[in-house]
Amino acid sequence: MKIYLELFSTFFRMGLFTFGGGYAMLPLLQREVVENKAWATEEQLLDYYAIGQTTPGIIAVNTATFIGQKQAGTFGAVIAVLGLISPSIVIISFLAGILEQFYDHPKVMGALAGIRVAVSALILTTVIKMSKSAIKDWGGLLIFAVVLFLILGFSSPILVTVLVGAGLGILLSRRKYGNS
Repeated sequence: MKIYLELFSTFFRMGLFTFGGGYAMLPLLQREVVENKAWATEEQLLDYYAIGQTTPGIIAVNTATFIGQKQAGTFGAVIAVLGLISPSIVIISFLAGILEQFYDHPKVMGALAGIRVAVSALILTTVIKMSKSAIKDWGGLLIFAVVLFLILGFSSPILVTVLVGAGLGILLSRRKYGNS
């Protein structure tokens, strides 16, 4: 029972303080799941997040599902997801009517603009931290450069960039470890 309460409360806090979607959740996931709870390593979190991007659904929900499943099976996955989405359901239900009335107010527009900038900084900080554990050698740097070029140069869809990264990872691992 303790693990279910811990999963729910941890993901509830993340859901409560995540503004800007799944990408903005990365700093909280990294701090809570990797550093505070040790439920996953940095590499495992990156894997969960990558798989969560390539599967249908919301990235944050998919990642919570993976972590909950790892910690406490199927019911743990359900509890983690419920913890994550509960704050949003309550807050959105409350704010939907209110925000509509004040959305064009200069202070509200200013606050939302400020939140967007703050979330961008959070995402960038996490990208820098996570890239340190993801890009370990020249092969990783090559994959990063190719994928970044595809995204920035051609607006490549997420699935294509992930598949290219996976393909390059397989090719480079064959060179590094042989044809096994």
